[in-house]
Amino acid sequence: MEILLDTHILLWHLADDPRLKLAKSKIIEDTENEVFFSIISLWEIAIKTRIGKLKISQPIARLIPYGIHLLDLKINHIQKLENLALHHRDPFDRLLIAQAMEENLSIMTNDIYFKNYEIELI
Repeated sequence: MEILLDTHILLWHLADDPRLKLAKSKIIEDTENEVFFSIISLWEIAIKTRIGKLKISQPIARLIPYGIHLLDLKINHIQKLENLALHHRDPFDRLLIAQAMEENLSIMTNDIYFKNYEIELI
């Protein structure tokens, strides 16, 4: 399975946060799965850290664990936004949805607005 992690999912996973179900953590850690984290999410973390809405325990450059692939932002991801329905207003999440659609990835999230898009959710 190929999975794109929503920002909060990776942060919860790294912090052993009880909001992340054990079954989801096991999916992330399963080496049979190819797990991705978007550069968009790193941008979101950097902004929220800077304005004081988020604290992280390590430098952002070392945030992504070994085995999780960084997904770059590509022009086709941005082009997907032109016709993406406005069910979700958060620009970071909209880009994650566009990336998942363009790259045929499932998304692991707890965000209820993602269900309004034609993507596989975990």
